[in-house]
Amino acid sequence: MNNILVTGSEGQLGSELRAIAFRFNQYNLFFTNRSTLDITDYNAVKVYTEINKINVIINCAAYTAVDKAESESELANAVNHLAVANFAKIVNEKNIKLIHISTDYVFDGTHNKPYLETDKPNPQSVYGQTKLDGELAMQKINPANSIIIRTSWLYSRHGNNFVKTLLKLAETKSEISVVSDQMGSPTNAANLAESILNIIPQISTKNVEVFHYSNEGICSWYDFALEIFRIKNIKTLVNAVKTSEFPMLVKRPTYSVLDKSKIKTHFDLEISSWKTSLSFAFESIKI
Repeated sequence: MNNILVTGSEGQLGSELRAIAFRFNQYNLFFTNRSTLDITDYNAVKVYTEINKINVIINCAAYTAVDKAESESELANAVNHLAVANFAKIVNEKNIKLIHISTDYVFDGTHNKPYLETDKPNPQSVYGQTKLDGELAMQKINPANSIIIRTSWLYSRHGNNFVKTLLKLAETKSEISVVSDQMGSPTNAANLAESILNIIPQISTKNVEVFHYSNEGICSWYDFALEIFRIKNIKTLVNAVKTSEFPMLVKRPTYSVLDKSKIKTHFDLEISSWKTSLSFAFESIKI
């Protein structure tokens, strides 16, 4: 039996892992959140892994409030960077596996082709920098059998995300405006969760390996919104606007499409298109 620690269990990805755990009865999953395990406390994490004989850690925990991170940089750094270093040290000592979830925000978004794992990061925000610092800390410690999965535009039935926000707005708005000049690939958290649990037995690395994962295809937030309303047969008018018309504290990546070739080849994964995955997602997303 693999004893698997899942941190950030109340977030989108952690919640999806919990939802499908019953289908993976070869695993014994331990779900924690900020109140049950302080991941910034090295000793607390070490003791937890020892008591529960953990041999795989899936770190879904993250400080993800992009704008708020600018004024809460210390907290963002503790969760996104220092906690990751804690995990890396522990898995290195215990010779267990680590799957750490990172983000497209480690890039500056100035590319015009999908980002490879080898492309140079250049974060433009405290959030992006702390997530990159977590990656770098993990790579410096370099525990075997450990991987980083960068993902983008995550949505699910849980928590706050673009899909649920759009559906709520449509209840009271006859028209909305959505940016059309930011390109990316939506990721159904349920798809990522299933892929993670499927690849665990195949993880065997001497060094930390970085992989990219999102659903297939490219769209703008405007395209994403149109497809959401088309599937749900919602008549709310969607207006395309430029990012410059939506002043934000933190610059968002203009282009954050991730190349998935490496993870598909390495683990023999099939990844569905974002449109197909979105259609299936609405079987469980309720507002």
